[in-house]
Amino acid sequence: MLNLRKSDERGIADHGWLKSYHSFSFANYYDPKFMGWGNLRVINEDRINPDQGFGEHGHREMEIISYVLSGELAHKDSLGNIKSIPSGDVQRMSAGTGVTHSEFNHAEEQTHFLQIWIEPKLKAIAPHYEQKTFSEKDKDGRLKLIVSSDGDDGSVKVNADVCLYAGLFNDDQQAALVIDPCRKVYVHVVRGAITVNDVILSGGDALMMSEEKEVIVSNGQNAEVLVFDLKAN
Repeated sequence: MLNLRKSDERGIADHGWLKSYHSFSFANYYDPKFMGWGNLRVINEDRINPDQGFGEHGHREMEIISYVLSGELAHKDSLGNIKSIPSGDVQRMSAGTGVTHSEFNHAEEQTHFLQIWIEPKLKAIAPHYEQKTFSEKDKDGRLKLIVSSDGDDGSVKVNADVCLYAGLFNDDQQAALVIDPCRKVYVHVVRGAITVNDVILSGGDALMMSEEKEVIVSNGQNAEVLVFDLKAN
């Protein structure tokens, strides 16, 4: 079963310094039809203006992934981490029993990134932080594993039942993933246009999939795509 969600159907929050598109219910945006997909709870596409950011705030019992698309994000947390997250980097913060952090854009340009929340596999764990770089070459013409529960293939290790793949596709490049039909899949197009299982998607669009055995991506037009293999709940 395939369910297409167009980019302009997402929730929108415009705070001046921050413009955010919410794929699922978040903060003041609420839609009972979109509370998450499997154990995926949040995908916010955020754009932060220069010299602006999120002040110190707390999280508990959630796996939080930041995928920076352009610009640079400064991160500081109660674990003692002070990091810069440039474009191409993937950051994972396991909130566990509780962590506070701040995120800020010190660059002269707007920072564009995806904030992703996934329900944890184990609760009451100690908070933890990890960050890795994945180059364009890593993702060119293939679905590169960037996040997983076991850290396979150099991916960021997350405390959640999920495999997250990222790929860059253009012209005749294509790739396929075999999927357990008992699981759910969420495909999010970051930019460009691409065909997924015969459905044409553009930047910001998503395809929610269930009871499918394979994900096939093809006909990319300067496309960047994320594919989530998720616990069905």
